[in-house]
Amino acid sequence: MNAIDPALPIAIGQIDSDGRLISAESRLEELNARAGGGPGLPLAVPQIATLARLAQRLGIGISRNIIAADGEDDLELWVRAEPQGGGVRLEVSGWRLRPVWRAAATEPERDGDFFRSAADWLWETDASLRITFLSIEAGARYGFDSSAMLGQPLTRLFALEEDASGNLPILSAVAAQARFDGQKAELRGTGRTVRLDATPRTDPGGRFAGFVGGAHMLDETPPAPKVDAPLPATPFGGFPDSFSQRLDRALRGPLGKIIANADSISAQTEGPLKPDYAEYASDIANAGRHLLGLVDDLVDLQAIERDDFVTIPEEIDLADVARRAAGLLAVRAAQAEVRIDKPAAGETLPVTGEFKRALQILVNLIGNAVRYSPPGAMVWIRIEGGEGKAHVIVADQGKGIAIEDQARIFEKFGRVDPSEPGGSGLGLYIARRLARAMGGDITVDSAPGMGARFVLTMPARELPVRSPVFGA
Repeated sequence: MNAIDPALPIAIGQIDSDGRLISAESRLEELNARAGGGPGLPLAVPQIATLARLAQRLGIGISRNIIAADGEDDLELWVRAEPQGGGVRLEVSGWRLRPVWRAAATEPERDGDFFRSAADWLWETDASLRITFLSIEAGARYGFDSSAMLGQPLTRLFALEEDASGNLPILSAVAAQARFDGQKAELRGTGRTVRLDATPRTDPGGRFAGFVGGAHMLDETPPAPKVDAPLPATPFGGFPDSFSQRLDRALRGPLGKIIANADSISAQTEGPLKPDYAEYASDIANAGRHLLGLVDDLVDLQAIERDDFVTIPEEIDLADVARRAAGLLAVRAAQAEVRIDKPAAGETLPVTGEFKRALQILVNLIGNAVRYSPPGAMVWIRIEGGEGKAHVIVADQGKGIAIEDQARIFEKFGRVDPSEPGGSGLGLYIARRLARAMGGDITVDSAPGMGARFVLTMPARELPVRSPVFGA
């Protein structure tokens, strides 16, 4: 075929909720026809169809560079898939012919896998430094909305800092299309600092296509104990830096890499796979997330059961924390076909507590509500205050909890039905311990067939009363 002029306008298409092509401009329609498709039939270009399904499943717009076979040639396309009217709107541009053969991963790219394995969490960008991937657990753990960051400039998440020479290592790496490390940055909105490392990646034509990187938290190391002070015992019979923390360091990086790669395989971003292989990859990713969640729970369990465990008293807005928690779970809720009704933007609920721990509690409560809700259900988040107390109510339309089981769910490893899909049985135990450490509590009100209503209570913070200004 003849090379297609990339300066031509974007080709627009629309597919319905079942993946059928219902309209397309000529270039997209002809490409689909050459792949064996037609109007009213499932989209026949596997890479575009996969991207459309992913956008529809997540409920967000996704842009990605893809390589699609076209007869004996390969086409490099830039595709944007945007959920619209129950289906997906496609914008296809680029249309550049590429060599069919693609080299295997380069030595630097393979080195990058080991380079990233020690990171606390992972990230990736495209050539314009827009975020294309974040480790799924990073947002909930470090206090930002992972789903909202996808497609945003890297600087929306990180405030980059100059090095001792007044340079930004990442910009030098972009210019040289090279690996970088030691880029310090602030994680915006959290006050926390990170070190960014990354290796470049290339497209099939050998051009710079972005970075694959890791983030190392710089403010996570606890202060060293005094030499003459005895180390407190832990639930595992050792010291704070023992089983669970060694487990955390040993598993977090490799598990993050497994999850990221399995998700990429499941989404078939590099081309079509047999359906059973894609399902295997999805199962691997889900198992990795489950194990990573268990590692998180074990680390938290060790911390909260220490005699000297305390939370940091901060002045926080519990309504804002609830909105953030709902945002972090938006993708999971969309996948489960569950809607979350969160507090309105203008609602406030000032309390005294630790932001990170309050967010952790609400992510657990809302996540449970989403997990146990049927498709099409609603999860309500409401706020109330009075008599020195502040309340966040998380209500769902699940199958409910019998009265005799309501105490058990707050016990360590307590689950009503261990055969059901779910977590480790530590989430509510940890959440209640954290709430009580902040001077609050968690209670539940439920009955079989009537859903469940969990209430997080925390000490309300009295806002200062302004003195009237006389003579104004």
